[in-house]
Amino acid sequence: MTRLLTPTPPTTLTQTLARVLLGSAMVFAGTGHLTFLRQDFQAQVPTWLPLNRDFVVLASGVVEVGLGAALLALPRQRVTVGWVLAAFYVAIFPGNISQYVSHQSAFGLDTDHKRLIRLFFQPLLVLWALWSTGAWPKRRR
Repeated sequence: MTRLLTPTPPTTLTQTLARVLLGSAMVFAGTGHLTFLRQDFQAQVPTWLPLNRDFVVLASGVVEVGLGAALLALPRQRVTVGWVLAAFYVAIFPGNISQYVSHQSAFGLDTDHKRLIRLFFQPLLVLWALWSTGAWPKRRR
């Protein structure tokens, strides 16, 4: 049986650089989950989540390192990785909302105003993941 492979659409140099930057940032953030930022990340775990906060931080750190590494090392799968990363950003958004609603200070977000502003950056991360990987198709004229 012959399997048809759809070629991965090309991306621009700007998209590639943005993908490398995002992948590097994900590896850094994931490493922070596992080490020096562990306590700060615990402030984002929603209190209603019935899991140990430290487990959630460690598990999400492993996922972030994996996704970041995949962005950097698997260019042929970048579209799939882009969609998975975008879904990950959506999945962790309740943690950002929880940090705002519960008035938890972490990462220098020590006022409700700062925590509120941060909420608006999560959709930008979703778009960045989709655009930089070519997962968000260009409009055809």
